[in-house]
Amino acid sequence: MDGGVTAQPHGALLVVGDVVTDVVARHRGPLAAGTDTAAGIRTLPGGAGANVACWAAHHGCADVRLLGRVGADTAAWHERELSACGVRPRLVVDPHAPTGTVICLVDADAAAERTFLTDSGASLRLDPGDWSDELLDGVARLHLSGYLLFAEPSRALVATAGAAARARGVPVSLDPASAGFLAELGADRFLELAGGVDVLLPSRDEACLLTGLSDAADAAAALSRRVPLVVAKLGPLGALVARGGAVTARIAAVTATPCDTTGAGDAFTGAFLAALLAGAPPEAAAETGCGAGAAAVERVGGRPAPRG
Repeated sequence: MDGGVTAQPHGALLVVGDVVTDVVARHRGPLAAGTDTAAGIRTLPGGAGANVACWAAHHGCADVRLLGRVGADTAAWHERELSACGVRPRLVVDPHAPTGTVICLVDADAAAERTFLTDSGASLRLDPGDWSDELLDGVARLHLSGYLLFAEPSRALVATAGAAARARGVPVSLDPASAGFLAELGADRFLELAGGVDVLLPSRDEACLLTGLSDAADAAAALSRRVPLVVAKLGPLGALVARGGAVTARIAAVTATPCDTTGAGDAFTGAFLAALLAGAPPEAAAETGCGAGAAAVERVGGRPAPRG
């Protein structure tokens, strides 16, 4: 299938992925080991999958659905926060694990670059038993968070959901999600698990890790020999669109003053998918994605503001 062409315009977007609680700590300069470092700390809803869904709704996708798994401790809060962003949540409440938590350390003196400490909690305990083919009714695109590939239960869910989507002719997109976890899983294993995906949306680091190449354009081109459409997110350098073994477009970044880079890639992905669903070609959708990424880094946290 040709990514960006086979989707039914204005159909629903189904996101399957992680829903977590972000604790964002913005500090200035290096952390002071063994003592205190002053920081502004906020607790916010997050998770790559949930963030993508919220940004897609923010960019005009009228029907965005999210399948995720949370603990009973914060299930009601997460459902309210997702609904406030225009997302229709289907949250499975895990009876044994709490909602995942990510500590986001944001250095305000280093282009707001962030470092994550991640406890996945219930989010990667999604399994095939949480899936129903009815979730695809009316869906024009399925998006999978790459975090799901980093644990056995959620890997099995990815296989089940992907097979169901392909059986219905629904294109599937995947965001590798984490260079750190990706390195642990291994590039070959990841690419094997990603078989049948129509659109791959890696960051620069993820694209290079998956190919062993140091140049982002070369990496995107190489990945596009395996996946019909590759859109590499380069942060302040914009984005690359690659098809058939070649980079076909270079998209300029939108100027922004970074406050917190948490969720910038998720914002790109959500806006990109919303634009595809509205009928935009991948190049124009990537421009929309760059605009969303710029907006995201000027906010604290990984999501757009809730609807009024």
